[in-house]
Amino acid sequence: MRRFLSLLLLLSAAYTAGCGRKEITSLQRMEAANVASEAQFALTLRDYARAEPLLTKATALCPDTPEYWQNLGVVRRRRDNRSGAKQAYAQMRDAARDLYKQDDKKTEALLQQVYALALLGRADDARSLLEKAQKNHPDDRALGAFADGKQLDRILADPAFKDIAL
Repeated sequence: MRRFLSLLLLLSAAYTAGCGRKEITSLQRMEAANVASEAQFALTLRDYARAEPLLTKATALCPDTPEYWQNLGVVRRRRDNRSGAKQAYAQMRDAARDLYKQDDKKTEALLQQVYALALLGRADDARSLLEKAQKNHPDDRALGAFADGKQLDRILADPAFKDIAL
């Protein structure tokens, strides 16, 4: 019995050791871009049933791309799948956060996190992150223009945004 447990522990350790994030190849990125482009076409036709599996494939190929997660969330919300949309928006936030952690000069990733938080219905958290981002990057024009122009408030008040937000 001990041998069996030892073997089981050894196998599980070996299995989980190889479960780190794999490098996304350029071929995978190209395939994801093609699939996402096809999904975008389906979105213009309002064919959400066609777009959802395409975006699911794009996110599987490139889980580090916030735009794919955002589009998947929108499609799921349009199909009245609130829990699926919530999951996709949370993945969008996480992907944007990871991009910012890799390079803290990518303030676009901060804005994507702010937008994802707004989509998740967490407006106060979005405002807080935006304020923190401004403090950390006072010379960033995009952040300054977004905050000074009260873009977040405009987004939150937009009826089209309310249709896709949670």
